[in-house]
Amino acid sequence: MEKEIGKITHWYDKISVAVIKLTDVLKKKDRIKIKKGAEEIEESVDSLQIDRVDVEKGKKGDEVAVKLSQKVKEGSVVYKVE
Repeated sequence: MEKEIGKITHWYDKISVAVIKLTDVLKKKDRIKIKKGAEEIEESVDSLQIDRVDVEKGKKGDEVAVKLSQKVKEGSVVYKVE
């Protein structure tokens, strides 16, 4: 099952980090799927930060930074995979 939890607002190429504006809770170790058109990647959240500080979870309204193994596009939709 997939539940929409936010959108990618920024991508930092050099450090492979995406900023996600959350519409729901996201925790470390959650599985997420990121979709934009036909492109889709699925990853586990191993690194989660708010304002460069490690956190265990982000809540609705937070902007969190997540390290990813693949490039994603701004505007991509983020889903939690359950």
